[in-house]
Amino acid sequence: MPGIQWQKMAAPILVIAILAMMILPLPAFALDMLFTFNIALSMIVLLISLYTLKPLEFSVFPTVLLMTTLLRLSLNVASTRIVLLEGHTGPDAAGKVIEAFGHFLVGGNYAVGLIVFIILVLINFMVITKGAGRIAEVSARFTLDAMPGKQMAIDADLNAGLIGEDEARRRRAEIAEEADFYGSMDGASKFVRGDAVAGIIIMLINVIGGLIVGVIQHDMSFADAASRYTLLTIGDGLVAQVPALVISTAAGMVVSRVSSSSDLNEQLLSQIFSKPQAIFLSAGILTLMGILPGMPHVAFLLMGGILGGAGYWLVQQERLAMTKAQEVPPPPAPSEPEEVGWNDVAPVDRLGLEVGYRLVPLLDKGQDGELLRRIRGIRKKVAQEIGFLVPPVHIRDNLQLRPSAYRMTLKGVTIAENEIQVGKYLAINPGRVFGTIQGQATTDPAYGLPAVWIDASLREQAQTYGYTVVDAGTVIATHLSKLINEHAPELLAREETQQLLDHMAKESPKLVEDLVPKQLSLATVQKVLQNLLDEKIHIRDMRTILETLAEHASRIQDPDELTATVRVALSRAIIHEIFGGEQELQVMALEPGLENILVQALSGRGEGSVGLEPGLAERLVRETVQATERQMQAGQPAVLLISPAIRALLSRFLRRSAPMLRVISHAEVPDGKSIKVVQMIGQG
Repeated sequence: MPGIQWQKMAAPILVIAILAMMILPLPAFALDMLFTFNIALSMIVLLISLYTLKPLEFSVFPTVLLMTTLLRLSLNVASTRIVLLEGHTGPDAAGKVIEAFGHFLVGGNYAVGLIVFIILVLINFMVITKGAGRIAEVSARFTLDAMPGKQMAIDADLNAGLIGEDEARRRRAEIAEEADFYGSMDGASKFVRGDAVAGIIIMLINVIGGLIVGVIQHDMSFADAASRYTLLTIGDGLVAQVPALVISTAAGMVVSRVSSSSDLNEQLLSQIFSKPQAIFLSAGILTLMGILPGMPHVAFLLMGGILGGAGYWLVQQERLAMTKAQEVPPPPAPSEPEEVGWNDVAPVDRLGLEVGYRLVPLLDKGQDGELLRRIRGIRKKVAQEIGFLVPPVHIRDNLQLRPSAYRMTLKGVTIAENEIQVGKYLAINPGRVFGTIQGQATTDPAYGLPAVWIDASLREQAQTYGYTVVDAGTVIATHLSKLINEHAPELLAREETQQLLDHMAKESPKLVEDLVPKQLSLATVQKVLQNLLDEKIHIRDMRTILETLAEHASRIQDPDELTATVRVALSRAIIHEIFGGEQELQVMALEPGLENILVQALSGRGEGSVGLEPGLAERLVRETVQATERQMQAGQPAVLLISPAIRALLSRFLRRSAPMLRVISHAEVPDGKSIKVVQMIGQG
C-alpha cells in the first residue's frame, strides 16, 4: 500500500519540484545533477520511441513532452540566476556541465558557440518540430474523419459474430484513444517550438544582462564581461537545446510511425536493404565517382566496395532461402493397395468450405490466419440468435478451384462461390461515401453491395471516405454467416432436433417425455421447427414451442397447422422482432375484395396447388413488390397483414419475389397493439 501511494504522489511532486526550481535558488552541484538527468531522460524517451511498434504504446508522450519542456525552462531560469550572480567568479560558476558544454563542445570560443547554438535552434524549430507538428495535425484530422468508418467496421464484425462485446468495446476505446493521442501531439508540439523561441530570447537576455552586471556591478572590462558571460550563456543554452533536439526527434519518430508488428530497427533493415539491385547500383555509382580525377578515391572506392560486398551477401542469403524452400522430402515408398471397404465411401458434408491454395494461410494460425476462430464465433452467434447449434463447417483445400477462390457447399451442393484477394482489403460502399478510392472494383459477395479491393496502405483513406473496410478473412466469414442464416431450416436435421430436445429435457424432462414420441413424432417436431426458421422466426423459446405443441397435439397432427398455432403463441416475440417496442403497427393489407378472392381460391389447397388465375397472380406479385420497396425506402418494416386462412400459403407464394416481406395474420397481433394500414394492395 505505501508503494502504491508513492506512485500516486510521484507526478504531483515532480511537477511541484519543477515549478519550484523557477523560484528557489539552486547550487551549482544541483544544476549539474539536474542537467545530467535532463540529458538522460531525453535519451530514454528517444530510445523508447525507437522500439515502440505503434504510437499508442507511448500514449503518455504528449505529457512527457510538456514535463520535459517545463524541466528545461526551469533549469534555464535557475542557471540564469546563478550565471548572473556568480558568473564573475569563473567559468565553473554555474556548474561543471555548463562549463563543459561551453569549452569542450565549442572550443571555448563564444562566437563559434553562438553559431552552433543558433543552428541547433533552427534545426529544432524549423525542421524537426515543424514537421512533427504537421504530421500530428494531419494524423489527428484523418483519424477523426476515419472514426465513423472504423466504428462501422467494428459493428460489422460484431454483427457477424467475429468479435464479442468486450473486444468491440476495446476497439472503440482504442479508436478514441488514437484520436486523443494525435490531437494531444498536435498541441504538445507547440511546447517544443515555444521552447526554441524562449531559448533564443533567454540567450539574448543573459548576454545583455551579463554585460550590465559584469561592467557596472563587478567593474569588469567590456571585453572580459562579454567573453565570460557570453560563454556561460552559450554553454547554458547548449546544455538545454541538445536534450530539446533529442526530444523533438523522438516526437517526430512517434508521430511518423506506422503501426507494425516490428520496431523501427527491423523495419529499416528489412525495407532499406531488401533490394540488392539498388545496393549494387549505388556501389557502381560510387565506384565511378571514385575513378574520376580530383575525387577522393579512397573514400568513394572504399564505400563502393563495402556496398558491393553487402549486395553480394544479400543475394547469397536469398539464394540460400530459395534452396531451403525447394528442398522437398522424398515421397514415401508405394504400399500395396488395400481392399475397397465402406471407409472408402466418403460422407457428404452438411456444411462445407473449400478454398484455393492461396487462401490456405487464412486457415493457418502460424501465419496469423484467424478464419477458423471467426467461423467458431459465427456458429456461436448463430446458435444464440436462432436457437440451435448448427453443424460444424468442414474446411478443406481444393486444387481444382482458382487459387484465390472459395466455395461453400450445403449437403455436397455448391450454394456460393467467389474470389477474394489475400493481403488486400475490401472497401464496401454502404450507400453513402464521400470520395472514390483506387482499386479493383467488385461486389460484396454477402450482400451484393458495390465494393473495391484496395491495398493495405489505402485502408485509413477508405475509412475516412465512409467505406466499410474488412480484410479477406472477414469477407469469407460474413458470407458464410449470411448463408447459414438463410439455410438454417435445412441445417436443422433429425440429429440437431434430437440434440435440442435432449437439451430441453434437462430443464423440462416431463414436457419432452410426454410430447415425443407419445404425441408427436420427431419428424413432425422437426418440420414445425423448420417452418418457423423458414419464416425467419427464431426457436430460442423452446419451452413455449413445446408446450403449445403438447397442448394441440391431441387434435392436430399436420405440421403446417401446428406451425400456425405455435406462431400465435410466439406472436409477442414475432411482433417485437419486427416492430420493436412500437405501440402502433404500420402494416400493409390486401383490398377486401382481393382478399376474399384469395381466401376462396387458396382455402383447403395444399402447398403445391396454389389455384390463382395467372393474371391475378402476376398483379398480386407486382403490387406487393412495389409496396414492399416503398415501405423499405420509408424506413419502415414491410409487413403484410392478412387472414389466418391464407397466411402460410401466401407467404410461401410471395417469398421468392419479396424476400424482405413478412406476412402475419390477424391472430398474431398481440392484445394492446393498434394497427395502422399505410398501404392497400390491389386497390388500383
